[in-house]
Formats: sequence, structure tokens, C-alpha cells
Amino acid sequence: METATAPTQAPPPEQPTGTPRGKARPGDRIFLGLAKGSGITLLVIMAAIAAFLSYRAVLAISKDEANFLTTFEWNPAGDPPVFGIAVLAFGTVVSSIIAMVLAVPVAIGIALFISHFAPRRLAGPIAYVVDLLAAVPSIIYGLWGAVFLVPYLDGLNKWLNEYLGWTYIFERTSEGLARNLFTVGILLAIMILPIITNVTREVFLQSPKMHEEAALALGATRWEVIRIAVLPFGRSGIISASMLGLGRALGETMAVAVVLSPSFVLSGRLLDPGGGTFAQNIAAKFNEADEFGRDALIASGLVLFVITLLVNGAARAIIARRKEYSGANA
Repeated sequence: METATAPTQAPPPEQPTGTPRGKARPGDRIFLGLAKGSGITLLVIMAAIAAFLSYRAVLAISKDEANFLTTFEWNPAGDPPVFGIAVLAFGTVVSSIIAMVLAVPVAIGIALFISHFAPRRLAGPIAYVVDLLAAVPSIIYGLWGAVFLVPYLDGLNKWLNEYLGWTYIFERTSEGLARNLFTVGILLAIMILPIITNVTREVFLQSPKMHEEAALALGATRWEVIRIAVLPFGRSGIISASMLGLGRALGETMAVAVVLSPSFVLSGRLLDPGGGTFAQNIAAKFNEADEFGRDALIASGLVLFVITLLVNGAARAIIARRKEYSGANA
């Protein structure tokens, strides 16, 4: 009569020499401490920046004789001081929207071409050129925009005025070079295009190959594979890349200052000279401003700081709300 033998159990994993069970190694504790310290340091720096901007902004706004949010004038040196951010906020938002509308679709197309369509011999050089464009300094883009882009966009402005002037947005009521928000938006689109392309390309390259091969095996076309396997996986990456590009567009300084002819006139006509942005106004007026004028500029910088935080927070909320954006269900 055979007796049943108890199943053998695997021996417990051996602990590293000199490390008691349940206790982390010294290297792990050091790394954990450095990681926590880095995160806390970042929060402290952000809080210090916010506190500094808020303190200086309160000093300026308390002496402002006009509504800081709705006034179209910027004259902190006047008697009494009058300044507001309505024109600056409008110019910043409009130029950034134009840049995003133009750059994001093109960036996604370039990223898809490099990652899924171009031969390897061609994809490598194109990706290298895109990486180089991301490293070009802002002032170089600004000089190129002022010398080359502005004169050559005059014909496009005339064409838009002739055929789309009835929309009011593309109506042109003044002559002169195309130093307007529309030109600034195009220049910003060119500047943020490499950033969005690089991040989106890396995300597309990480898409699960098994899902793509399964779709091809079921008879899907190349575009259907992109639509059902690649784009759903890369949605979070596209949103993150777009937010990085939007952050640069919102805070771009030198390129906008070189190209734009600012004036505190709020107009919905994108082809007319005028408008301004937060960063451009700070760069143009900081050196000549007195202490109170710099406080006023810091107050406008606080508004830009808050706008950037809200934009990034909205992006994080969109990603967290839709689980499929994370790529887990791709």
C-alpha cells in the first residue's frame, strides 16, 4: 500500500549576505532618501517661486489705479500708475493656440512617418535633424523670423485678407510688414514642432508590436493598424508632448520680442500689427523699469505662472480621467 507523500515546498529565497530579512539594503535606503529629497526640494522651490511672485505682485497691484485684469494700458510709471494684462493675456493665448493648431498635427504626422513608415536608412537622418532643430536657441529662431519669415509672409497675409477677410479674423486694415500675432503663431509652431515630434516619436516606438502584428494578421491596413493599435497607446504621450510644446509657446520671450511689433491694442484681427505677450512685455520693459515697474512686470509673470500650472493640471486631469490614455488597455 502506497503512502501519499507531502508535496515538497520550494526553499525560501536566500537573503543577501549581511542583510537581515525584511530590512532594506543601505544602497536602497540611500536611493530612497535621495528620491524623496529631490521631490521635496522641487516642491519647496516651486513654493518659494510662487511666494516671491505673489508678494511682489501684491505690492504692485495694491497701488494700481485700474483693474489689473481688464485694463488695456501698461503705464506703471504714470501718476497715478495704471496697468493691466488684458492685451498681454489675449496675445499670449491667441499666439499659443495658433502654434498648437499648426504644430500638433504636423508633429504627429512626422512622428508616425519616422516610427512606422520611413525605411531605417531614412528614419535615422530625419530623426537626427529633428533633434538638432530642438537644440536651436530661441534668438536664432527670432532672427530668422524677423529677416526671412516676416517679409515672405506679407503675400500670405494679403491672400488671406482678400479671400478670408470677410471672417473679420483675417481682415487686414493696415499696411506694413507682417509683424502680428499670426506671424508669431507660425514662428512658435516651428519652434515647438521638434519638441512635440521627439516625444511623440519615442512613444510610438514603444507601442506593443504584438498588437500591431495581430491587427495585420486580421487583415487590417497600415492606417487601420495606426488607428486601432498605435494612436490609442500613444494618446498620453501625445498629450504630454503637446503640453511641453504649449509650455514653451506660452513662455517664449526672445523670438517673440524680435518678430512682434507690440502695442496695447486688443483686436481680433490677427493680421493687424499689435498685441503682445507676457514674456515679450517683460523682456522689453524690464531694463528700463524702476522698482515699482518691475513689481508690475512680476505681477504679470505671476499670471503667466498660474496659466502654465492650470494648463499642465488640466492635461494631467485629462490623462487620469481616461484610463485608456495610459496605454494599459491598448
